[in-house]
Amino acid sequence: MQFKTIQGVEVPEVGLGTHRLIGREGENTIKLALNLGYRHIDTAQSYKNEREVGEAIKRSHVDREEIFLTTKVWHTHLEKDDVLKIAENSLRELDTPYVDLLLVHWPNPEVNIEKTMEAFLSLRDQGKALNIGVANFPLKLLKEVNEELGAPIFCNQVEYHPFLSQFDLLDYTAEQDILFTAYSPLAQAKVMENPLLQKLGEKYGKSPAQIALRWLIEQEQVVAIPKASSEEHLKENIDVFDFVLEDDDFYAIDDIQKDTRLIDPDFAPEWDK
Repeated sequence: MQFKTIQGVEVPEVGLGTHRLIGREGENTIKLALNLGYRHIDTAQSYKNEREVGEAIKRSHVDREEIFLTTKVWHTHLEKDDVLKIAENSLRELDTPYVDLLLVHWPNPEVNIEKTMEAFLSLRDQGKALNIGVANFPLKLLKEVNEELGAPIFCNQVEYHPFLSQFDLLDYTAEQDILFTAYSPLAQAKVMENPLLQKLGEKYGKSPAQIALRWLIEQEQVVAIPKASSEEHLKENIDVFDFVLEDDDFYAIDDIQKDTRLIDPDFAPEWDK
């Protein structure tokens, strides 16, 4: 495993997204991932699997200190008292005294973000969330919390893959030394159908998914959290550290049309163009 160092903190470049990994089967998948070498696990209150994540960590016998663990607070629970209550419940479900990263899952214009951040800072000061951040925040909202409020934002987690441009957001996170976590990095398996990624896969002896992940993690600040449920795909997704894309190939992926957004619920903010 390789790491990005952000604000002095080492974060594994490839993690496991756990959305829909529920029940005993989900728990076994997360445990398998840890035993295969994953050290970055991403969950959320809304995934309803924090208990499974906690059990998987316990059963894997991997030291808690070796794992970078993220959870998130849903956008309908961002009032200050709600945040504190939900976070305590998450820690209880995960059976851990702290998470490495606590995120606002989606922005909510109906809630005063300053009060939300006060709750997040309180949890950080208590050592219950070592780092705090946001998810699904476009550039304007990220600047608002990071600059206008002066909150110590460690991360913005957003949809990012070869078919969606996030270059302005990337430039800002690099400038501010903020972690950029790419969810849906394989575009819900659409990378497998792309002719360029297929061609590059043949050239490097890798799958199109591995080419896409390599393109992501070669970018400054970017880590990726693909979801996988089979041992084959779990292994494949972390087998991306033994090659480097040539510059021309990297820029060819940059040039793929990037207007495909897959995650866009009705409560989503106005996205960057």
